[in-house]
Amino acid sequence: MSDFPAYAPSEEHELLRRTVRELADAKIAPFAAVVDEESRFPQEALDALVGSGLHAVHVPESYGGGGADALATVIVIEEVARACGSSSLIPAVNKLGTVPVLLAGSEELKRRYLGPVARGEGMFSYALSEAEAGSDAAAMKTRAVRDGDAWVLDGAKMWITNAGVSEFYTVMAVTDPGAGARGISAFVVEKSDAGVSFGPKERKLGIKGSPTRQVIFEGARIPADRIIGAEGTGFKTALATLDHTRITIAAQALGIAQGALDFALGYVRERRQFGKQIADFQGVQFMLADMAMRLEGARQLTYHAAVKSERAMQGEKVADLTFVSSACKALASDVAMDVTTDAVQLLGGYGYTRDFPVERMMRDAKITQIYEGTNQIQRMVMARQLLK
Repeated sequence: MSDFPAYAPSEEHELLRRTVRELADAKIAPFAAVVDEESRFPQEALDALVGSGLHAVHVPESYGGGGADALATVIVIEEVARACGSSSLIPAVNKLGTVPVLLAGSEELKRRYLGPVARGEGMFSYALSEAEAGSDAAAMKTRAVRDGDAWVLDGAKMWITNAGVSEFYTVMAVTDPGAGARGISAFVVEKSDAGVSFGPKERKLGIKGSPTRQVIFEGARIPADRIIGAEGTGFKTALATLDHTRITIAAQALGIAQGALDFALGYVRERRQFGKQIADFQGVQFMLADMAMRLEGARQLTYHAAVKSERAMQGEKVADLTFVSSACKALASDVAMDVTTDAVQLLGGYGYTRDFPVERMMRDAKITQIYEGTNQIQRMVMARQLLK
């Protein structure tokens, strides 16, 4: 049994973790509170991540990227989120926006767009949801009509992460209104394209440093060669993408929860009541044990899903990828909400103030239960997989 493979990240993965944590602690964490307070984009984080080549590590080497596997990408997002939830959406959304191109794009499209992302010349967002098409994404109304050597887009996408900051967007639009989900196609749209504009920033509970805005198309003319895959395959590509990128939301949730647990551990060692550290009280110890236990369980499931994602990206058929990606996203985000809420409780009145980071982490954790498919939708997805 000595040759049995270790069920754990490799030494290279752990070295990457230490590298990202050091960077995040030094160059991202110091700005996290002010980024949240001012609801501004974390430019310091983007500069630090681009400077270290950590903003889009998943881009293959053949397109100028780092060629990191899915587990390494999870670790990067997790460690950035431990310092700042908003900043972790830089590597996470770069992956979300580019996976459709990686899965279904032409070779020319990959070479045209993945290189700039890898070099840090522009971020890549993902535009699927609409005001009346959230969980029911196939009900979208945004239209793309063929006109000679171009497609003309009209409509609006809602809840688009990093909208207005990203240079590139994967956009789903209806090309055949009578075909239902099979009438949806995917396109690459550039921020600079005529007819593309952005709504005002949403005023949000958390993740305030990452702008969330509408992306609006008014006669936006997109060259025909910017379609991703064949016409009518966009919704299939969208769902296949989410099988991979729900795992990155789990990673974000893990990082936010770990940051809250780490801060709470430091606090209970220092805070004294009734003549002793509150860490000495059994009730507090049980809370900490439950927080750490559930967090580690979610982490192991997320890493397990990441390995399956990587195998699928390499061309292997992974029958349970949809199940495990939904499972890790739902579990990790539920755990993150519980852990951050308990961290606020452990700090008592101080936890409820902005002088300490756990209230921000609690607010940031909530969105991980909602985006890239609410946890109610994840449970529907899991049940359908089980009942096939």
